[in-house]
Amino acid sequence: MASSFEDGKGIENETRRCEISPKNSSTCNAIDGTSLSVMTRLGTIHGMVNESTNCVRQFLHIPYAKPPTRSRRFKPPEPVDSYPGGELDATALGPSCPQFLVQDPPTVYNQDVLQFNLDGLNNTSTYTSEDCLSLSVYAPSIPEGEKLPVIVFIHGGSFTFGGQDVPYQIPAHWVQNTQAQIVVTFNYRLNIFGFPNAAGLNSGGRNVGLLDQRAAVEWVRDNIGAFGGDTHRITLWGHSAGAVSAAWYQYAYDTPEKDPIVTGIVMGSGTELFPLARASTEDVAHGNFTAVARRFGCDAKQTPEEELKCMQEVDVNDLEEFLKQEMVRLMTGENGAVYFTPVADNVTVFEDYKERAEQGHILKVPTIIGTDANDGVPFVPLGSNEVNKTVADAATRMLFFCPAVDAASFRIENGIPVFRYLYVGNFTNISPAAFLGAYHGSELPLIFGTDGEFRGPSTKEENETSAIMENTLAAFASGGAAGIEKTGWPRCEDARTCRWFGISCCFDHRMT
Repeated sequence: MASSFEDGKGIENETRRCEISPKNSSTCNAIDGTSLSVMTRLGTIHGMVNESTNCVRQFLHIPYAKPPTRSRRFKPPEPVDSYPGGELDATALGPSCPQFLVQDPPTVYNQDVLQFNLDGLNNTSTYTSEDCLSLSVYAPSIPEGEKLPVIVFIHGGSFTFGGQDVPYQIPAHWVQNTQAQIVVTFNYRLNIFGFPNAAGLNSGGRNVGLLDQRAAVEWVRDNIGAFGGDTHRITLWGHSAGAVSAAWYQYAYDTPEKDPIVTGIVMGSGTELFPLARASTEDVAHGNFTAVARRFGCDAKQTPEEELKCMQEVDVNDLEEFLKQEMVRLMTGENGAVYFTPVADNVTVFEDYKERAEQGHILKVPTIIGTDANDGVPFVPLGSNEVNKTVADAATRMLFFCPAVDAASFRIENGIPVFRYLYVGNFTNISPAAFLGAYHGSELPLIFGTDGEFRGPSTKEENETSAIMENTLAAFASGGAAGIEKTGWPRCEDARTCRWFGISCCFDHRMT
C-alpha cells in the first residue's frame, strides 16, 4: 500500500526535471601514503584506505572531546588538548555511545532492515562505550592548494539510538562516487548521558548531547583544513533527530557573535516543529533524573550537586541495563517509565520557535528541508504484512509534512533560500515489503551510496536516483543556493512546493 503522496492525491505537477548523472562517473587522484598522515594542531592523524573505496581517505574514531566519564559524566564536553605522543591511529571505527535496541514492538528497523542499527549484518560494531566522543573524516585525495566543501552529518535515532558506525550511513561510497566533498560523521551522547536534566547542572548545561554536536562542529572548524576542507563551506546535515538538532542549531547560533560556523543547513525528516521531539518543559522538578538516582541510592543526598556526583560513580553497564528496562516499559505502554530527551533551556533549545522566527532569531543560510512519502510508517504498529494505511498517512502528515511546511515558511519569511524535497522511492533492497514504500530514513542508503551493499543489487532507476541525490547535496555544499539552482532545482516561493526524488528521476510538485 502506498501513501497518499505516492498515490498522487493533492498534487499539482510541473514538467521540470533534473539531469541524470551516472553513478561512479567521477575520476579520482591516486592516494599515496603521505596523504594518509595529516598534521593538525592536536597532532598527526594517521588514516587508511579501504580497497572497496580506494579513492577515499578514511580517518576514523578521532576524539573531538575528552572522555565524558566519571567527573565528566553528564557535563558539557571538554575539548581535546592534544593526542598522546602527538600521534593518533585513526584506522578503525570505535565504539558508539551507550544505547540499546528494543525488539518489541516490531518495527522495520528491528525486524526487516537491521542495517539502520549499530549491529547491522556486517557487524561494524559490537560494542558501545561511555568514552565515545569521536568523529570520522572521509575525504578524497585533494590536489595541493585545492579546498573542498565539508558536510557534517548528525545521525538520528530519537536521541536514544545511533552512531557513526551504522552500516547504511557510512559515507565512503558517497565520497568515492562524487569526489566532490569531505563528509564528517560523529557520535554524541544519548538518552540520560546526553540529556540528564539533573538539578545539579546549570541551565545552559543540561542538553550536553547538543553541546557535543557543537563541539564536533568546532573541531571541524579548527582542523578540517588540514584534510583539504574549506572552513568557509561547511554544511550541517541531519536526519530525524539529527534534523531536529540541525534546526535547533540554526536558532541557537544565529548571529556572528555566536560563531555559527556552518554555511548551509539540511534537514531530512525532522524540523524544530517535529511534535515527538519538542523539548520537554514539564520536568522542572528534574523528576526523571531523580527517579534513576533513587534506583541507585543517590536520591537521599543532601543537595542536587551531591546527587549528581553520586550518579557519576554508578557503573555505566548498570545504568544501561536500567534504562533498557525503562525503554521496554515505555514502548509497551506502561505508565511511569522514564525517558530522556532534550529540554528547553533557551540556550540550545527554545520554547517557542514561531516567536523566534517572527523576531528574526534564525541563522540566515540556505536550507534544504525534506520528508519521505511514508515517513509515518515506522511510527504506527507494524503487522505481519501491512500497516494501517490511514493511520500511517495521518502520522506522515502530522509528524513530518505539515511541520516541514511551517518550518519552510518561517525561513522563507526571513528571506532564507529554501529548497524542499519529497522522497518517494520504493526499492526492494531498501523496502523489503511493498507497503513500506519510502519509509522514514529510506533515502539515506541512496545518499550514502550503500543501497546495493547489503540486501541485493540496486536497479538502474535506483542508481540514477542515488547519483542525483548524492550530486545534489554535494552541489549544495559547494555552492549553497546558487550551487543547487545550477542543478535545475529552484528555491521555494511556496513552502508546499517539493522536488520529488525516487520516481522517474525527479520532478517538482506542489502539495495541496
